[in-house]
Amino acid sequence: MLIRTEGLTKRYEVGGEEIYALRDVDLSVQRNEYMAITGPSGSGKSTLMNLLGCLDTPSRGSYFLNDHEVSQLPDDRLAEIRNKEIGFVFQTFNLLPRASALHNVELPLVYSGVSREERKERAMQVLKSVEMADRASHRPNELSGGQRQRVAIARALINRPSLILADEPTGNLDSKTGDEILRLFEKLHTDGQTILVVTHEKKVAERAHRVVAIMDGRVASDIRQKG
Repeated sequence: MLIRTEGLTKRYEVGGEEIYALRDVDLSVQRNEYMAITGPSGSGKSTLMNLLGCLDTPSRGSYFLNDHEVSQLPDDRLAEIRNKEIGFVFQTFNLLPRASALHNVELPLVYSGVSREERKERAMQVLKSVEMADRASHRPNELSGGQRQRVAIARALINRPSLILADEPTGNLDSKTGDEILRLFEKLHTDGQTILVVTHEKKVAERAHRVVAIMDGRVASDIRQKG
């Protein structure tokens, strides 16, 4: 089991009133699953993504990642887990504009203290895996949107994470380019990667093997489509 949550809840106080963004979510994700989390704006899917990505901590409940409870860890430990265990792919790519594709991909290894030679070797390997090795020296403004997202995916893969967590990964791409990125996710999944995509787009969710729909902060449905 890669992910297990028990009673995961997130509440906020707004003007003296308690607002629940997430309420008592129980969820399990096996290794090598390709899962989509869907739901309309305000449903709680982004809150769930932030908790699963160790970007936030729950108000109550437990979150186990790789059999370790991480729900109440201090910020420095959460940062370490994010760097080592989770590869993030964002809608806006989040690439450094003045850095080459190679350097953008290397960055997580810099924080891990990996030598320059090994960083470059590993970065070239993952760029090759997403068919971007020939663009290693290019900066983001010299790349198309799809190429930028491929570089972002390479960066997410560089630390050999347990989980790829993608937030609306095709949101800034045209349909043809978005389809290419989804085919890349399918290839990575076939190669053994666990992938969790957060999306409001039905076409994106349909490509996953399992779809969990969030509504009003709760799991409304959990459907295995294939696999």
